Amino acid sequence: MNRIYELTVEAPPGDIITYDPVRLADAMRIDDPSRLAIEAMGSRALVTVYPSDPLADVRLPDPELLAMDEQGRIWIGRYHNGRKVYVQLYDPASGSAQRLLVFGTTGAGKSTLAQIILAAMKRSGIATFYGDLKEGQSAPEARGNVDWSVYSQEGVMAQLHTAWCVMKDRAARYAAAGRSKFLRDRPDPLLYTVIDEANRLLEKGAPYRDEATFYIKDIGRTGRSLGVGIALLAQAGHLDELGGSDTMRAMLKEGEVLLLRWTSSMMQQLVADGLLPPGQKLAPIPKRAGATRLISQFETEADDDRPGTQGTGYRISGPYPGAKMRAFNVGTPVPTEGLDPEILTLYGDGPPAALEKAAWPVAGRAYVDKLDSDAAYAAAFTPKDGEEGRGGDRARGRTSPAPAGGTPQHSPQRTIADRVMAVLETVDGPMDAHALLEAVNADGGRPVKLGSIRNALSDLR
Repeated sequence: MNRIYELTVEAPPGDIITYDPVRLADAMRIDDPSRLAIEAMGSRALVTVYPSDPLADVRLPDPELLAMDEQGRIWIGRYHNGRKVYVQLYDPASGSAQRLLVFGTTGAGKSTLAQIILAAMKRSGIATFYGDLKEGQSAPEARGNVDWSVYSQEGVMAQLHTAWCVMKDRAARYAAAGRSKFLRDRPDPLLYTVIDEANRLLEKGAPYRDEATFYIKDIGRTGRSLGVGIALLAQAGHLDELGGSDTMRAMLKEGEVLLLRWTSSMMQQLVADGLLPPGQKLAPIPKRAGATRLISQFETEADDDRPGTQGTGYRISGPYPGAKMRAFNVGTPVPTEGLDPEILTLYGDGPPAALEKAAWPVAGRAYVDKLDSDAAYAAAFTPKDGEEGRGGDRARGRTSPAPAGGTPQHSPQRTIADRVMAVLETVDGPMDAHALLEAVNADGGRPVKLGSIRNALSDLR
C-alpha cells in the first residue's frame, strides 16, 4: 500500500488541540511512529500517515544548491511532506546577520549538519571562523575550507575576541561613512563564528565560561547590523548549562533554532518560554527509525538493522515548528580512511572567503597567522611591548570587555586540564575521578564539577 492519508482535525472555537504523539500512533495501530506526522496550530491539526518513513533518505540534488539565495537562506534539508527546510543567515531587508542554534544529544547528527552549514557558508562567500571543541574530530574536512579553524577553548576565545574587535571596527568605519545597515559584500563579507560542541565552552565550571558568555551575548546583540553572526552547536539538558539561561533565551527567541534529539527538561523549557505554540508537543525522535515489537523469550531475536535517525529534528523557529524535518544525508555510507571525499565535494574547489583586509590590523596576529591553543590566546589577549594590543583596543581608545562578574579576565588562565595535571604531579599512585575532583576544587581556583574533570581527563588521554 503506497497511499498517503491526510486527516484534518478541528476542535471547538477557542479550544487548543493537545496530543501525545506516541499514544496517538498506538491508538491508530501504527507500529512505526516515523510514518506519522502531526502539525497542530490552535484549534486545528493536520495528521498525515505515510506508507513508510518519508525522511528515510533525504539527498542533496547538487552541492551548488547550498549557496545562499536572494533572501539570504541556505537549504539544509526537507520536511516530511517534501517542503524545503531553509535557515536564514542574512536578512537583506534589514541588512542583518543572524544567530543560529543547533541542539541535540550525542549522535543526533549535529556534526554532519555543521558540515552542511559550513559548506553552504563557503559557497556563499561568508568568512567563517570555526571552532571544533572535539579536537577537530567533528568536521575534519572543514580545515582549509573555512577562513580560520581552531580546536581548543583558547583558540575559540581568540576567535570570539577577534570577531568582537572586527565588529567594533566595522561600527566605527560604517558610522564614519554614514551607514546604519550592513550591505553584504559592499565592501565587507558576512562574518560568522561557528562553535561546535559549544557546551564544553559554556558549561558550569568551564575556564572561560563568563568571558565567552560576554562575547556571545554582545556579538548576538550588536553584531547583526554589522554583518557579524554567530552559530552554536551544542548538547545540553537545560539552557542554564550554556552560559546562563538569559544568554540562550535571547538567541532562541530571535534566532534560527534547530532541535534534533533532546532531553525532556530541554523540551519543557522550550514550551515554558513560549518558543512552541500552546499545546504543541513534538514527537520524540528515537535513535533508530522503523517499527519495534515485543520479542518472546521463545523467539530468536533478529539483529537490529533499522536505519539511524541522525539529522532528524525540528526547525522550531520556522513557520512549521511541529513539522518533522531532516538534514541532508551527506557523506559516504561507511566511515572512510582519512577525509571523506563526498564531504569535501560539498565544500567545492577554491579558497574560502576571508576577512576584509581593512580589519586585519584589528584582528591581529592570532587571525593573520591562524593560530590556535595558547599561542592564539596569548596573541589575542597579551600584547607585547610596543604592539597594538588586544586587537587594536588601545590604539582606538577602547577598553577590553569584562564578563558579568565585573573584572576583565584577559590574563591567561589555568585550564581544568592544567589544574588536573598539577594535582597528578603531586601524587604517586592512581586517583579516581571523585578524588581528583576534590583535590582540584581545593586548589583555590574556580569550582568545577565531575563532568568537567572527566572531560579534561578524556582530553589529556
